[in-house]
Amino acid sequence: MADGIARAPARAREAAGGKDVQISGGADTVRQFIAAGLLDELQLHIAPVILGAGVRLFDGVSPALDLAPVQVVGSSRVTHLTYALM
Repeated sequence: MADGIARAPARAREAAGGKDVQISGGADTVRQFIAAGLLDELQLHIAPVILGAGVRLFDGVSPALDLAPVQVVGSSRVTHLTYALM
């Protein structure tokens, strides 16, 4: 996106007719949106599968980040965690 992430949520809401939108991505994308204060909610999907190396999600994120648990849904194959960003 030529104008960066700052306009992405507003443009996505416009395209969705004002409805809520979801931004998906890896750790780098999530960290950028957290740093810019553009997330209301964070959903993590955790599967107990070892794939090799990975990227730490919260590296470089401010220790002042305040997450409030909203929902946990789990099974033997995956756990879905939802947090509100305060």
